[in-house]
Amino acid sequence: MPHGWIVLDKPVGLGSTQAVAAVKRNLREAGYGKKVKVGHGGTLEPLAEGVLAIAIGEATKLCGRMLDASKVYAFTIQFGSETDTLDAEGEVVARSEHFPSFPAIAAVLAHFTGPIEQVPPAYSALKVDGQRAYDLARAGEDVTLKSRAVTIHALDFAVPHGGAGEVESAFAETAGRPDPFDPAAPLELVDAVTLVAHVSKGTYIRSLARDIAHALGAVGHVTMLRRIKAGPFTEKQAISLDKLNEIGRGAALEDVILPLEAGLDDIPALSLDPDTVRAVRQGRVISGLPQDDGLYWARSGAVPVALMELSGGEARVVRGFNLSDVAE
Repeated sequence: MPHGWIVLDKPVGLGSTQAVAAVKRNLREAGYGKKVKVGHGGTLEPLAEGVLAIAIGEATKLCGRMLDASKVYAFTIQFGSETDTLDAEGEVVARSEHFPSFPAIAAVLAHFTGPIEQVPPAYSALKVDGQRAYDLARAGEDVTLKSRAVTIHALDFAVPHGGAGEVESAFAETAGRPDPFDPAAPLELVDAVTLVAHVSKGTYIRSLARDIAHALGAVGHVTMLRRIKAGPFTEKQAISLDKLNEIGRGAALEDVILPLEAGLDDIPALSLDPDTVRAVRQGRVISGLPQDDGLYWARSGAVPVALMELSGGEARVVRGFNLSDVAE
């Protein structure tokens, strides 16, 4: 039974549920049967592309933690028109002939960094009186969602570099464009800009793009949205849908699956001796530990045993992992 992560570079047009189904189908075709647990670590809407972490087996116990993780997105704002969906799929609801300059955009970005309030898009999966907001919006109802507190950890211009899809956050000029911070450079108005944002759980990039455009006295909508990092997973670890489909045709799963502990790279490990491993697997509290308070992943050798919360020298099991090669 496989346990770990497949990080899919999800293409535009594929829903997260469809991506999970594709992993299940390939595992079934590879001979792993129908009982393998599969889940995703954070929805990525069909019009978005990029990193979608899909958990397999015992790694599905970490999906909730992945949902709470911060994410990094690259996105393009097209100025001049705003749509009802705030992306390229919707109908135009507002137009403006006002276009911003690079210095103006740079000045605005600071106002959207840190804790902010944002109103989610009407076309979202949030529920209103028990119904999805997008269902109500598509039915022609006026959907007004409450603002929510989110955190924008970093927001900057995006400069492509390196391999395909790789994005570096930096203030820099590109070929043929004046330095936006050079006071002697001629003022250039732009009809689109690509930004990169490191955001907290619950942040809607489409809303962020809308609000940035409004702050510039313009209107805009998202024409490109790519997730380049989700929790500890980056696009460098992601595989294409074609690569995923090779598993069902006989390619080795171990060539693409990441170990369960790859989803724990952002927290420290806690090595246990065999007696302590047995105690942890029985759900007992471990006392007398010298480590600082916080979340740890306990291991026996290199094998994950449990996710544990340590406080005051005592560690309690948050989630246990039932891996067959853990010492009994």
